[in-house]
Amino acid sequence: MTVKLSEFARSLTVETAFTVLAIAKSLKANGKDVVELEIGDSPFDSTAGARLGGIEAIENHQTHYCPSPGIPEFRQAAAKFVRTEFGIPAEAENIVAGPGAKVFEQFFCEAILNPGDGVLVFSPYFPTYVPNIARRGARAVMVPLLQSNRFRPDAAEIERFLAEDPSPRAILLNSPHNPTGGVATEDDLKAIADVIRGRDIALFSDEPYCHMVWDGGHHSVLSQPGMMEQCVAAFTFSKSYSMSGWRLGFAVSSPEIADAIGKMVNTTLSCTPPLVQLAGTAALERDRSERDSVMLEFRDKVVLLTEGLNAIEGFHALSPAATFYVFPNVAPVCNRLGVTSHGLALFLLEGADDGFGIACLGGECFGDAGAGFLRFSCAEPNDRLQQALAFIPAALEREDRLAAWLEKNPHHRLREPYAQDR
Repeated sequence: MTVKLSEFARSLTVETAFTVLAIAKSLKANGKDVVELEIGDSPFDSTAGARLGGIEAIENHQTHYCPSPGIPEFRQAAAKFVRTEFGIPAEAENIVAGPGAKVFEQFFCEAILNPGDGVLVFSPYFPTYVPNIARRGARAVMVPLLQSNRFRPDAAEIERFLAEDPSPRAILLNSPHNPTGGVATEDDLKAIADVIRGRDIALFSDEPYCHMVWDGGHHSVLSQPGMMEQCVAAFTFSKSYSMSGWRLGFAVSSPEIADAIGKMVNTTLSCTPPLVQLAGTAALERDRSERDSVMLEFRDKVVLLTEGLNAIEGFHALSPAATFYVFPNVAPVCNRLGVTSHGLALFLLEGADDGFGIACLGGECFGDAGAGFLRFSCAEPNDRLQQALAFIPAALEREDRLAAWLEKNPHHRLREPYAQDR
C-alpha cells in the first residue's frame, strides 16, 4: 500500500512551461520539428568570466561546504552590484546566496506569513507564487494587471487591499514582469513604498529580468527610503549572465531578515556550492560589457517577435518594454475559433501540422487574468523565430485540423468569449 500524501503535496502544481517543454521534447524525439518558445531560458552561453571563474574555483579545490548565507567574496560582490547599478544601500550582511531566485519566494513566505494571512498578488503572476503562499496556509488575493495600463502595478490597489483585507500581510511584486513584459516605473515604486512604509506589511520584489528593460532602466523598490526593512528582493544570474544551469541567485534584505533566510538555507540546502558562487562573483566583476552586449541581442529578438506577431490578424502585443517574452492579446482569434488561449498554444504545438510545431504558453497558465493571451519566449535563433511567425497564420487557417484536435481535447473549447478590451 502506498502511503497517502499530505493535502499540501496533493495540491501542488508545477510551472506549465516545464509541462509543455516535456511535450515538445517528446515530439522532437519522435521526429517533429518544434520551435521552442515556451521556456524562459537563455539561448546564449554563460558569460566568459563566469565560465573561467568556475574552472578556477574547481582547480583551487573550492568544492566543500561553505557558510549557508554565502561566501564573503560573493556577498560583498553582490552588495556592490546592487548598490552601484540600482542604488540599493546594501552591504554584505544584506545578502544571502541561493540556487536561483525562485527559492527565495518560498523563504520569504516562510519568514513572513502565518496561516490566514492575506497576500496581494498581481495577476498574471509567476506560477510558483500561489503554491508557496498555500504552503504557509495563507491566502492569495488577486489583482489584475491590464494591458491598457501597460501591465503596471497600481499603488491604489495596494491601498484597497490594506483597507479591505481582514489580515493583510504581504505583497508579491514582479518587475520587470513575467509573463507580460510590463515594468513598474520609478514613480510606481515610490507610490508603492509610500503606501506601505512604516506598516507591518512585507513585500517580495522579484527582479530576475533587471537587465532586460528596453524602455528606460530598471528600478528596485529597495532603493526607496526605509524599504530594506520591509522588503526582500531576489536576483538571479540565469538571465543576465546566461547561467541558468549553474543555479545561482541571491536575496537582498535587512540583516534580520537575511539572517532568518540564511538559517532556512542551512536547514534545507546546507549551502550554495562555493564554486558556483565564485563563478557568479567573476561574472559580476568581469562580464558587464559582455552582459550588456547580449542584452542588446535579446532586445533585437523581442522587437522581431513583437512586430511579427502584430502583423498577424487578431494579435495585439505592446511594444517591447522589458524581458524576453512577448505577451499578445489573442482574444479575437480565440473567440472566432472557439478555443481557449492555452488550447490555441497546444494546437500550434501538437495539432496544426504533423511535421512542424511551435511551443508557447496560454496566458491562463499565469492566472485567470492571463486568459486570452499567449506568452512567447524569444529563446531561439532569429531564423527560427521567423519560421514560427510564418507558420502561425497558416496554422490559424487550418480550422478542420483544429476541429479534429478539439474533438480529442474538448476541455480546451472556449465556453464563453473572452473580453477583448483589457
